[in-house]
Amino acid sequence: MISFLKKLFGKKELPEKTETEKSKPMTDEHPADHPLTLEQKILVQESWEKVKPISDTAAELFYGKLFELDPELKPMFANSDMKEQGKKLMIMIGTAVKGLDTLGELVPAVQKLGARHVGYGVKESHYETVGAALLDTLEKGLGDDFTSEAKEAWTITYTTLAGVMIEASDYKAA
Repeated sequence: MISFLKKLFGKKELPEKTETEKSKPMTDEHPADHPLTLEQKILVQESWEKVKPISDTAAELFYGKLFELDPELKPMFANSDMKEQGKKLMIMIGTAVKGLDTLGELVPAVQKLGARHVGYGVKESHYETVGAALLDTLEKGLGDDFTSEAKEAWTITYTTLAGVMIEASDYKAA
């Protein structure tokens, strides 16, 4: 799994690329179905920097959209302080975004997070809803800065990390 993600997200230190090279996948071994480029990784990281100052609002937008998309998820948070939950969410996303540069540390943390979420009652199908809520939050929070390129980069990043969480959760064995 780590080798797959390294192929997907690239190495920590890469030589400076020309504009033409930036639009190509980060390695020749890159999986064709997940063409995240170095430029896209940087786009995710730079756009997240713009979310950080509005993190409280972003968290409210996220959970508002999540519960709008699937009201059955709301009881999972019945005993949660939603302000605190929002802070945890923003920290977790920030850690994942930063971790795109250190996959050896990111992957085990994401795997543990996925396994933990099973205990909270999270089902495999919930990941799609979470992804939709995340993209909606980014679109609302970033406005014009959430370009189609940014959306594509975030979509690839989220679906890949969600895949790691789902795999670690072993839903098929449950």
